[in-house]
Amino acid sequence: MLEPFAGKSVYQNHGERVVVGQRVMQTASDIFLGWTVGEGGRHFYVRQLHDLKIKPVIAIMRPDNLIHYGAICGWALARAHARSGDAAVLAGYMGKSAVLDNAIADFAEAYADQNERDHTALIAAARAGRIEMRTEM
Repeated sequence: MLEPFAGKSVYQNHGERVVVGQRVMQTASDIFLGWTVGEGGRHFYVRQLHDLKIKPVIAIMRPDNLIHYGAICGWALARAHARSGDAAVLAGYMGKSAVLDNAIADFAEAYADQNERDHTALIAAARAGRIEMRTEM
């Protein structure tokens, strides 16, 4: 929860808070997106889980296709963030230097490294029989 750090949410239901944020960020959000309260008063957001959209198979992409795909993902992320905030405030925060760009690149590299370590640990746990793995096609 962010409330101890960012203040109380204007939304009574944390599921609604998530849904409103997704609708701001996505130009065309899931038509089943919604929120509810479960047993014991726990807040949930609801969405379509399997939409049968075509997904890229990154593992077999040629380098030029992967670069293009990465650029498209970056554009979509930038567009979503542009929809969610005040452009002047964001531009003032980012400034004109490469400091933010470098920080994001450093974070992305560290995140990728952590992802590789997590995957290695997952495979080791499966091979050691600590967890069960199965593939579904």
